[in-house]
Amino acid sequence: MSGWLPTAPCRPETCLDDPAPAVSHPRRALRLAACLAAVAVGVLLSLPLRFLPYGTRERLIRLWARVLLRTLGVTVHLGTPGGGVGGVGGGTLVVANHVSWLDIPLIAAGRPGRSLAKTEVRHWPVVGPLIAWGGTVFLDRDRLRALPGTVAAVAEVLRAGHPVIVFPEGSTWCGRESGRFRPALFQAAVEAGAFVQPVTIRYRLSDGRPTSVPAFVGDDGLLTSLARVVAVRGLVADVTFLPPIPPPAPQATRAGARRELARTAQAAVEGIR
Repeated sequence: MSGWLPTAPCRPETCLDDPAPAVSHPRRALRLAACLAAVAVGVLLSLPLRFLPYGTRERLIRLWARVLLRTLGVTVHLGTPGGGVGGVGGGTLVVANHVSWLDIPLIAAGRPGRSLAKTEVRHWPVVGPLIAWGGTVFLDRDRLRALPGTVAAVAEVLRAGHPVIVFPEGSTWCGRESGRFRPALFQAAVEAGAFVQPVTIRYRLSDGRPTSVPAFVGDDGLLTSLARVVAVRGLVADVTFLPPIPPPAPQATRAGARRELARTAQAAVEGIR
């Protein structure tokens, strides 16, 4: 494994011990079956969706993401600090703190876009092909030399007028702690002259207590994490779309511009959590 990789100290044995109310085993089985059905529908519709107008495709993806989250028992609250779901359209780099595999459908429920994901995700059972067919840009985290090509690919998508969802912490954290926003991928926004849309994700129980149950950290397995999520009663996800950050001035240095974008976006996300 490369030394440049961002790592989090979060581990299942130390971060996922929150007491949380649980639903019955039959309810868990029902949720899991409904989730698999929703994923199957997503796989079947992924190819025809490509031929629909962008606006129609975006609405259907948003609807599908909300249905998927509902099957898992997750109540989603989407909004901005001033109310509503806002943001600029077109090619925007959407950046968020990273806690769980749930983060991707959560953002898609409010602002669908192409995602950046590690190459391992492509091989996840059932979900992997669906993510790949959705136009995901994959990053080989073990090869530093592949990073410039990934940045160029993201910039190309942004120039084409499509949003790209990125988690610049580079690793998942449990939600109690968070990592530094790495500036490398902000270079794509600099090169494309694109806005950056910060998003904050927070998980809690219906009584308001924060919870780390959805966290997907360390050597946690996808199926283990899925079983933990479907077992929780009253899981709530608050997703807040913050004011977009405009592109840097043309005279700004590229390295300085991406570092400043990363600092500004992280400050915005941490300020709302």
